[in-house]
Amino acid sequence: MRFEGTEHYVAPRDLTLAVNAAITLQRPLLIKGEPGTGKTMLAEEVAAALGLPLFQWHVKSTTKAQQGLYEYDAVSRLRDSQLGDAKVAEIGNYIVKGVLWQAFECETPSVVLIDEIDKADIEFPNDLLRELDRMEFYVYETRQMVRARHRPILFITSNNEKELPDAFLRRCFFHYIKFPDRETMAKIVDVHFPGLKQNLLREALEVFFELREVPGLKKKPSTSELLDWLKLLLAEDIPPEALRAKDQKAAIPPLHGALLKNEQDVHLFERLIFMARHNR
Repeated sequence: MRFEGTEHYVAPRDLTLAVNAAITLQRPLLIKGEPGTGKTMLAEEVAAALGLPLFQWHVKSTTKAQQGLYEYDAVSRLRDSQLGDAKVAEIGNYIVKGVLWQAFECETPSVVLIDEIDKADIEFPNDLLRELDRMEFYVYETRQMVRARHRPILFITSNNEKELPDAFLRRCFFHYIKFPDRETMAKIVDVHFPGLKQNLLREALEVFFELREVPGLKKKPSTSELLDWLKLLLAEDIPPEALRAKDQKAAIPPLHGALLKNEQDVHLFERLIFMARHNR
């Protein structure tokens, strides 16, 4: 199994090498990068390209590692016992299978996404070390050992909100998705907006990358925000020449709310424009 990108996902050479290295080593692929650089979408596209089922586990601040294996619904069992339901005799009726259990049971190899692992408690990654190493876990309530029929291709994304434990990092193949350069970004745009007029694309990319280079921005616009902005420009039929004044620093771009996502950045950009006008 080798991944070479898809028609819906522009994958640079270093990224495809990382995916295939993780597949060869049978290790989780830990992916970091700016928000909006396609970390989550990568797992979806790899599954589609290789024709494999996809199991997704989107981690929250309250997520526990046990939930990826299974959960025992003791509350429902207690309620059913009070109602005299006969199914309480079988404890397996109250075991809810998690994402990893579902993937372990899959009759074919599969792709598993553990998305934004750094949102959870710091012990979360360590709590999964044994299961990810041995591809098995024990269900104490039913006294059964669950073993993976096939080792899944595992993708783990992180936004660097927390440092991950060294023991966990040792078990992963790591890749940082660099922010796309202009040439790669043009290819990404072409996937989503085929046939976009080149003059509009050229001006939009110029404004977008200049905006990312503004010093002091709290949140730089990402790939997904560029795509949203282009969608709005097309919907409103904004001409390329309207994206910038003759003095390119003398006006804030139209529909900038798709690019700048907080008032501090908008005020910063407005101040820079004021200073540019004042110094002319």
